[in-house]
Amino acid sequence: MWWSMERYLSGVVCAVGALFVPVRELVVCAVAFVAVDFVVGVWASWQRAHREKQPWGFESRKAWRTVYKVLFVMAGICMAWLIDSLVLDFAHLNLAKCFTGFVCGVEFWSYLENAAEISDHPMFRSLKRIMKNKIDKTIGEDDE
Repeated sequence: MWWSMERYLSGVVCAVGALFVPVRELVVCAVAFVAVDFVVGVWASWQRAHREKQPWGFESRKAWRTVYKVLFVMAGICMAWLIDSLVLDFAHLNLAKCFTGFVCGVEFWSYLENAAEISDHPMFRSLKRIMKNKIDKTIGEDDE
């Protein structure tokens, strides 16, 4: 009895997994960006504590937020792809790529902030300032 249930369940998991094979590169890309930002964020946290001569510790609560973020990002990519391919396939919106690009852009921004804090290198400070000015200018144009 349990053997047939296990086979049925594994078949369902494989079928659902096979449905999302077309977006595996997008998922891997987004997860890589989140992972790099997580590692650099932990490093920046340690650097900040060290610079301020404060005790530092790794908090699993914050790590679990990253795990949740990864799961929600993966689900978001899959849902956007389902809309692209099954619901609005005639529109060619590329929602999955747009969503992945947004996630990667946010994670890249966070990476730049952390890199600027860790290294205090002029290159990262300049990039951060340029990106902030560009975003402020773009948002300011929309308000007018």
